[in-house]
Amino acid sequence: MQHAVGSPLPPPHQPGHGPATGWSPAAHHPVPPSAGAHQGSVPVPPPPPAPGYPAPPPGPASASAPSAPETTGHVPLPPGGPVAMPMAPPAATVPDPAGTTLAVLLIGPAGAGKTSVAKYWADHRRVPTAHISLDDVREWVRSGFADPQSGWNDNSEAQYRLARRTCGFAARNFLANGISCILDDAVFPDRPVVGLGGWKRHVGPGLLPVVLLPGLDIVLERNAERSGNRRLSDEEVARIHGRMAGWYGSGLPIIDNSQLDVPETARVLDDVLARSIASPPSW
Repeated sequence: MQHAVGSPLPPPHQPGHGPATGWSPAAHHPVPPSAGAHQGSVPVPPPPPAPGYPAPPPGPASASAPSAPETTGHVPLPPGGPVAMPMAPPAATVPDPAGTTLAVLLIGPAGAGKTSVAKYWADHRRVPTAHISLDDVREWVRSGFADPQSGWNDNSEAQYRLARRTCGFAARNFLANGISCILDDAVFPDRPVVGLGGWKRHVGPGLLPVVLLPGLDIVLERNAERSGNRRLSDEEVARIHGRMAGWYGSGLPIIDNSQLDVPETARVLDDVLARSIASPPSW
């Protein structure tokens, strides 16, 4: 590099180091002051780094600047924990289940209309609501599916327990993110394996159980409209319906929807849930 005659040369520097301390290009190549400006040294920004060399580390001024948040596309979610009992509102106000984040368990025999009512109720709420059907989750198992219609055995029980635990995990995570849940299952009052204890353990004590129990003729008629492995024999439907009668006297709210269509049943469900929020059932 050539330099003008008479101009001082920059001090030498070692390989891998920047210019020697104390030497400034501005000191040897002064910039003429502009008109009206105070005379003195004019700050000169450092020259850009040569191609192929890293930029010098930032000075003290830039070290204090806040760094940009890291963006990786990951959305942190709050941990899902046991669902607490809904807080009862003050006595002067009426609970509004349509605008409250809830966890509801809809119980009933085959043909009671659990899935239809649960879907309609979830679709028509003012707050985000998810529907989780235990039968749907059980049928995620394709090869090796243990159909309870073929007989209740260790394999079908293990798959039921796994599906219930999966439903509970999903419900806790939805609820932890402000999304209500309604689950449906044919829970028997006289059989601990498919009883309420497992649901309380996997979802939490804040789960609100409600029983749909229409008359036997209604469930037989609705069962006849089903197809595939969802359709049961009339004998099996009658047996399940008879066992569900054990919920009477249990303290759980029971809705006889024999003469109600789906929207009417959903409205009655809201009324029942409002009472459950004000005075949670013991189960």
